[in-house]
Amino acid sequence: MNKFVRLVVLLSVFSPLANAALPAIVSGQPVPSLAPMVESVKPGVVNISTSSKVRNIQSNPLLNDPFFRHFFGVPPQQQQKSRPQSLGTGVIIDADKGLVITNHHVIEGADKIHITLNDGREVIAKLLGSDADVDVALLQIKADRLTALKMSDSDKIRVGDFVVAVGNPYGLNQTVTSGIVSALGRSGLGIEDYENFIQTDASINPGNSGGALVDLNGNLIGMNTAILAPGGSGGNVGIGFAIPINMVRQIVEQLIEFGEVKRGRLGIAIQNLSSDLAKAFGIKSNKGVVIANIDEDSPAEKAGIKVGDVLIEVNGRKVANAADLKNIIGMMRVGVEVELKVIRDGRVKNLSAIIKETELKQVDGQRFSKRLAGALLGVVEDDSRAKQTYLYVFDVKSGSAAWYGGLRKGDLILSVNKRRVRTLEELPQVVRSKEAPLLLSVQRGRQALFIMMK
Repeated sequence: MNKFVRLVVLLSVFSPLANAALPAIVSGQPVPSLAPMVESVKPGVVNISTSSKVRNIQSNPLLNDPFFRHFFGVPPQQQQKSRPQSLGTGVIIDADKGLVITNHHVIEGADKIHITLNDGREVIAKLLGSDADVDVALLQIKADRLTALKMSDSDKIRVGDFVVAVGNPYGLNQTVTSGIVSALGRSGLGIEDYENFIQTDASINPGNSGGALVDLNGNLIGMNTAILAPGGSGGNVGIGFAIPINMVRQIVEQLIEFGEVKRGRLGIAIQNLSSDLAKAFGIKSNKGVVIANIDEDSPAEKAGIKVGDVLIEVNGRKVANAADLKNIIGMMRVGVEVELKVIRDGRVKNLSAIIKETELKQVDGQRFSKRLAGALLGVVEDDSRAKQTYLYVFDVKSGSAAWYGGLRKGDLILSVNKRRVRTLEELPQVVRSKEAPLLLSVQRGRQALFIMMK
């Protein structure tokens, strides 16, 4: 079992809180209690619960015909039922517009998102968009008398700074724990695709996903996301992770504008600069990444980057390793110009590139749903004047989930969950969650059929 436990799992046992000692004076003023700050923050932290419908979807459309069902004695379909799902936390970031942030995994697969405000009011939230790769979701609610938390500059926090984690789990109203920033820039943990976590020993208990990590002035510096729980116990051992609010802000801006995140790319293959490689390239430091390959007609090629260059900075930000570069480029908006600093033949060169949108060509369907694992998906274009595109199955690995689900090499996927799909980029919009069943409309040669992948 993965040692990193999502915080939306309902548990019956809580671990003891890990509290750090607080300073007596901040900014020259005595701080006898955190109560005034906490009181100002609590109205901006809300409880989130979700509900989803239990569906009994039949793969054969004839089963919807009452005469057919009566003639063959097919029992009536079960009625859709609503069932409660995850409980987590959210943070109000814009009181006028009713904008609330939380983790993607808190609301994943939900039909309805219920928000309980600090004063007890309950409202239904609208999902404006989410990004599973960073685990951020943006919600909107209609309510007056809202209080938003002020977002700070998370790039300015330091290891050792005191922080407070505020959550609203299980309808228990707020929970507040204190601690310090234990580490910054944590990555390579396998929790998300893009990781740049703030690590803290402030207790982040189950149900606090999407909650607020604030400084002693009550400013929002991060969104609580995951804990390290040895043995999969779910208990807190003083190692929690929060997404920096600057990273969240970049995602939110794109979700507001596009309803999704459009990731950028340079078009390069890279590897970490090991000590041996640094020595071979005549570089004293082993911070940076080596350019191993460059895509044709890519931003990197147009910028003049060469194979063997060592990339050390992007827009003045140091690049320590491949994870650093992935986070920096992945968070940039498509179309922006970036300044790159590389070392070539022992000399520093300054280059500039225009970030282009990531182009999906052929990918394993597991990226979108575990039901599609083993299917190599891509896009083909017909020969008509309209040049229509279709989602195409280039290959299916024998014995994979996609194989047992019924997909075969050469299938055209016309729709997913009754919604038309023409590109790989559209798939995440129609796949409810990686765990949910899929109803596919497929064309196989001259035959059209429905496939229910459970």
